[in-house]
Amino acid sequence: MAIELTVDSMTCEGCEDIVEGALEDVDGVDSAEADRHEDTATVEGDADADDLVEAVEMAGYEGQVSS
Repeated sequence: MAIELTVDSMTCEGCEDIVEGALEDVDGVDSAEADRHEDTATVEGDADADDLVEAVEMAGYEGQVSS
């Protein structure tokens, strides 16, 4: 199952790498891809959405589950 997040403040490829790494460390995540141009991150797996948002915020970015 894919979960899409809105992630604010990513400005470079390094930001994408940080967000992807933070998301991939969450239990239940199979893969994560961040896109700074779209301000999104897409996660594949069965991770809890709240845990994903928390991981993004712990990495220093603002995140929320896209509706």
